[in-house]
Amino acid sequence: MRKIVRSAVPVCVLAMAGVLFAPPALAATWSSTDRWGTWSNGGYTLYNNIWGSGAGPQTIWANSYSNWGVWANHPNTGGVKSYPNATKYVGKRVSALGSATSSFNVTVPNGGSYTTAYDIWDSANAYEIMLWMNKHGAVGPIGSRQTSATVGGHSWDVYRGSNGANQVFSFVRTGNTNSGTVDIKAVLNWLRTNGWMGDVTLGNVQFGYEITSSSGGMDFATNSFSVSAG
Repeated sequence: MRKIVRSAVPVCVLAMAGVLFAPPALAATWSSTDRWGTWSNGGYTLYNNIWGSGAGPQTIWANSYSNWGVWANHPNTGGVKSYPNATKYVGKRVSALGSATSSFNVTVPNGGSYTTAYDIWDSANAYEIMLWMNKHGAVGPIGSRQTSATVGGHSWDVYRGSNGANQVFSFVRTGNTNSGTVDIKAVLNWLRTNGWMGDVTLGNVQFGYEITSSSGGMDFATNSFSVSAG
């Protein structure tokens, strides 16, 4: 007769231990919890960029400039807490640009307050052009609504204002999208044609998540992202 050996530890406890002590998932190529954590890859720079007051913990991770994300746990209070982003510098006058486009694909939470947005700057940081591709919760652009426009492949409500340091033009997409392509040069030309901006040099093209709140911890993932300018 086969001898039955009874374990001193219940099977359910052993099963739980197997879950608790399972091998960790493969880590990203780079990650940081530092407020100003940065990483350069493929001509882009990634920034954790926890710049607002009253922020909670945030971890940025990346496998490449095109595949990265953040976990953020910011309290449900007013004011932007962070803008984790990937940045590419262009350095050409708008009139000299043959083209400037960008494509993206993201996965974002159903809770919290945030926007998925481009933050585009001239080289002197006098003008800030924001392209809000989606928004959730209690968020709104700087300034007042000026008009509506269909340009760069999307339809927008266009806002204009100042943050005290530079002019801010916010193009808020009339419907949320988590993927697409934007003709950045067309947006810049629209601003020039309307006399809001001159023939400036296109500086940093940033793309990321402007997070106001993500209480309890939320994940934001960039599945793909690229900027092409020449």
